[in-house]
Amino acid sequence: MPTPGKVASGPGPLVIGLTGGIGSGKSACAALFREQGVAVIDADELAHALVAPGEPALAAIITEFGPEYLAADGRLDRGKLRLRVFADPASRHRLEAILHPLIRNNINELVDSVQTPYCIISIPLLLETGQTDLVDRVLVIDVPEALQISRAAARDRLSVDRIRPILETQVKRATRLAAADDVISNTGSLDELAATVQTLHEKYLSLSARN
Repeated sequence: MPTPGKVASGPGPLVIGLTGGIGSGKSACAALFREQGVAVIDADELAHALVAPGEPALAAIITEFGPEYLAADGRLDRGKLRLRVFADPASRHRLEAILHPLIRNNINELVDSVQTPYCIISIPLLLETGQTDLVDRVLVIDVPEALQISRAAARDRLSVDRIRPILETQVKRATRLAAADDVISNTGSLDELAATVQTLHEKYLSLSARN
């Protein structure tokens, strides 16, 4: 894959890695790029599909962590598993060892099928998992930590005590910003976010035309 931060050369779309901390607005940003007709590959959506009933990854997780993480309807009890992995780094690494190679393979297959000039890969843990080799540019959506906490609490109905361990598993804000080729400051309205996405859309179309 091309060197991160550099415009890709050769065939294939320009690949933009969208990342940001909890509550930063990644989903809203990805949706706005989709509205521009851009192919968006969402790592969280891929992870959800991989743990659907009957999928090998779900069986592997239950074997690894125990049948108590299987809900009565045969689905993964994501909330219960989330509490464990964010409280125990070793458990988190075990879960990542099951899911991340599968997600990575799916991402590569989807990128190969992209027909748009560029695509967005939304990966919350892009930097934490060292997967910047998947992308040509890193796009960070950024908000202050206090705003992350308030948004995550409102969206997920989590207490601050539940949000803090999640924040601690993510890279520091300064580290994320230092790794960025492009930054969206998402402290304003949805209209302001849409305007910023429009500007970046035009930029990425221009960059992809140079490939």
